[in-house]
Amino acid sequence: MRVELIESRHLKGVAALEALCFTAPWSEQSLSLLLGEAAFGMVAVKTEADTPVAYVGMMTVLDEGQITNVATHPDYRRRGLAAAVLTALLAEARARGLATVTLEVRESNAAAIALYEKHGFSVVGKRNHFYQNPREHALVMLCNL
Repeated sequence: MRVELIESRHLKGVAALEALCFTAPWSEQSLSLLLGEAAFGMVAVKTEADTPVAYVGMMTVLDEGQITNVATHPDYRRRGLAAAVLTALLAEARARGLATVTLEVRESNAAAIALYEKHGFSVVGKRNHFYQNPREHALVMLCNL
């Protein structure tokens, strides 16, 4: 496996990953926003096939980042890939001069919350009924870089 910045050649595979992991996945066209000036993402790819198996995306405004999604292929979960792409994303955010990063996470997603806390995020708020299918509250988490 290798972790690298998302490029256009990754978009089809990242869109397929989105469709596997989320009830309301981002389209390939929407994911192309991660290639712009105000966004970036990291992807873990199987070296031999250049196939994305985990990714994280972030939109930026001034010195703030907002994580859009973190996804790991179901066959590759519990191998540290989400942690690897998140670590790489936060390092890139620091290198780009970002001061803070926020995200929303399902209130019931204990594994994701633990991962984010391990990477320096803490709960700073709650968004009621933020998620659909199933309907659920989101915790807002913040990491100061």
